[in-house]
Amino acid sequence: MTNTIRISVRPLVEYVYRSGSIRPGFRSNASMQEGTRIHQRVQKDYTEEDLKEVVLEAEIQHGDLTYVVEGRCDGLIRLEGQLTVDEIKSTAGNLDDLGDGLPVHWAQAIMYAYMYAVQHDEPRMQVQLTYVQTVNSQERRYRRMLEREELEQFAAEVIAGYAPYAEMIAAYEEKRDVTVKELPFPFRKYREGQRKLAGAVYQTIREGKGLMAKAPTGIGKTMSVLFPAVKAIGEGEASRLFYLTARTTTRVAAEEAFARMQAEGLNMHVISLTAKDKICFKEEEACDTGQCGMCEGYYDRINGAVLDMLEHETLMTRPVIEQYARKHRVCPFEFSLDAAYAADAVICDYNYIFDPRISLKRMLEEQKRKTVLLVDEAHNLVDRGRMMFSAELEKAVFLDVKREFKTLGSSVAAAKAITDHAGAIDKYLITLRKNGGEEGKLLQQEAPEELIELLEPFVMVAEQNLVEGGSGNAETDQLLLDAYFTAQNFLRIAKLYDERFVTYAECVRSEVRVKLFCLDPSVLLRQTAKGFRSIIHFSATLSPLGYYRDMLGAEEEDYTLRIASPFQREQLDVRLLPLSIRYKDRQRSRQPIASMLHQLVSEWPRSNLLVFFPSYPYMREVYETYTQLPGEADTVMQEQGMNELEREAFLNAFQPHPERTRLVFAVMGGVFSEGVDLPGDRLNGVVVVGAGLPQIGLENNVLRDYFDRSGRNGFNYAYVFPGMNKVLQAGGRLIRTEEDTGVLVLVDDRFTQEPYRSLLPEEWLDYKRISPSTGNFSAGD
Repeated sequence: MTNTIRISVRPLVEYVYRSGSIRPGFRSNASMQEGTRIHQRVQKDYTEEDLKEVVLEAEIQHGDLTYVVEGRCDGLIRLEGQLTVDEIKSTAGNLDDLGDGLPVHWAQAIMYAYMYAVQHDEPRMQVQLTYVQTVNSQERRYRRMLEREELEQFAAEVIAGYAPYAEMIAAYEEKRDVTVKELPFPFRKYREGQRKLAGAVYQTIREGKGLMAKAPTGIGKTMSVLFPAVKAIGEGEASRLFYLTARTTTRVAAEEAFARMQAEGLNMHVISLTAKDKICFKEEEACDTGQCGMCEGYYDRINGAVLDMLEHETLMTRPVIEQYARKHRVCPFEFSLDAAYAADAVICDYNYIFDPRISLKRMLEEQKRKTVLLVDEAHNLVDRGRMMFSAELEKAVFLDVKREFKTLGSSVAAAKAITDHAGAIDKYLITLRKNGGEEGKLLQQEAPEELIELLEPFVMVAEQNLVEGGSGNAETDQLLLDAYFTAQNFLRIAKLYDERFVTYAECVRSEVRVKLFCLDPSVLLRQTAKGFRSIIHFSATLSPLGYYRDMLGAEEEDYTLRIASPFQREQLDVRLLPLSIRYKDRQRSRQPIASMLHQLVSEWPRSNLLVFFPSYPYMREVYETYTQLPGEADTVMQEQGMNELEREAFLNAFQPHPERTRLVFAVMGGVFSEGVDLPGDRLNGVVVVGAGLPQIGLENNVLRDYFDRSGRNGFNYAYVFPGMNKVLQAGGRLIRTEEDTGVLVLVDDRFTQEPYRSLLPEEWLDYKRISPSTGNFSAGD
């Protein structure tokens, strides 16, 4: 068993003092920037002799384990000649509700005092809690004097409270490391290209660098990155990994990869995080801390729940988490987050690392330095990054708040202040609407400072009202909460605003929408990933690689890897119908496409054919044209807004050798065009209609102009590269294994032109050209 446990003060005391110590309003609800600002303001009043941000460390023996406790106290000051540890806490809560300070905060401060006393042989220490109210900047301080013996006894009690968990983790890690070292590659042999990718991933992690890997569909990318990352953990090169995904389907692939390794003997704690709205038991219990039995008393039960699950489970998927959540009556979403901090591998959405609103903020810097990020389908992170670092608000949200709170009058504390501040925001947006001109659009390079100044006081009075209990009406409080989060996020993104952003407003009738639009997320993505051990971006469609290195924020010293397709040209029958499907030509293109599909169905009896279109309207037009033709195919069309069960049923219908050929119409760039695995005769043919270019509009044109100004090809960056990525993803659904064969039809005359042609995979270029008029084949270019 490992003899030494390293633990930071904050997670140590939060684990031991969770029960009953964290009250609503006093969890760290200030933003990171706001908390830093408050700390700096308090520390500004220190004298020249006082110290701030003091790094401390102490060893404590308990049982067979030595605990190395480390941390950094906010201040070490002298008050009336007495050496004092100052612990600063910011909160939106009412300071009158503090009592004499929260136990978890006292525990943190006392541990720092103990550590300093041991290091410097002090006979006694004074401890001070400094609370600062974020809304009105009110301060309140509490002090205690503790003798050396009291400090030592307190530290011993804290460690004793943590010991059962630490001992379980230490025994588990010893077993884990043995199983990792003995773990064989979980397949009979490496596929072509798979060993090369796995070796590159391991070496990159060892060197603490980044990797941008373009690896084709079918080589087994998921296992190729997970296996070496697991090996790196077992050999001490890293301590944990995050497998980041954009879709549920790729999350399932990662879970299956871990299940396969566990079948080969791996013992490792792996957890999958599911979005709150999907895993919440709201159908069974009201989702509100005042009503939900899973939330009430959560901190009294959570330690036991986490220990129970970690002792008995290794692969903690959604069903497992729900099972233990019900057993211990804890909120399944919060439970999964708490368990994630103890897991070696976390499978989750990009948001948990990159989104400033959602990310796992309790991860300490020393943990990050030992953590590897594996970014699956990394091409998706460009648009997702843009979205995560953008913010928008709508006039209607603040108008509704103003009207609702105006009717409350003096019956609710702060109602007038909320009404006034929401009204000021509404008035500002009305002015924008009047200045929007005939097109109703405004665009500027600068942040909207006047709006930001109006949002700041609104956030403060809204936060105070919500923390103090709200209005007493659930619908009214929900309106305020929605407006509060909207404003809070807008202010958070405004702090990131620089030359890579624009502000635009769109006015439609009485509505006004203002957006802080992140044009280039590369710098923010790079900054977010900076503290981690290593980041591996991988996808079959990182093409062109230079574009993705640029947009995903790769460092100059990061590695790039290209792996050739392992499949034979004979597996794929590629055809090209050089037809213009530009918007102005779409009416003329419907009949030739329908005729081509009719011919394809006759060639491929009892097969599954999947046709991708650039939009729902165009898909429906071709569908209607095709169904007027005589034929023996069963036609199915993707519907908008399909839920998870409907999507699952849609995919499950792809079964080998149907009675009649199934011709399935779907949308390129949608849920079925990437991350979907239909091997063998579950899919025999794919038709890709169009070059996938995004619709021409304000945002894409703003992107084009920005990249043109920065010396890059704006049209390629805004339209061509993202569009062609959709084409490659859609076509990549077809050949998934070394035994698969099928037909791929590309429909668009732009595929014969640059830069589109050079972005096609080499194995697609040996195509047969289909004559738009006769349907006959000729040799490819």
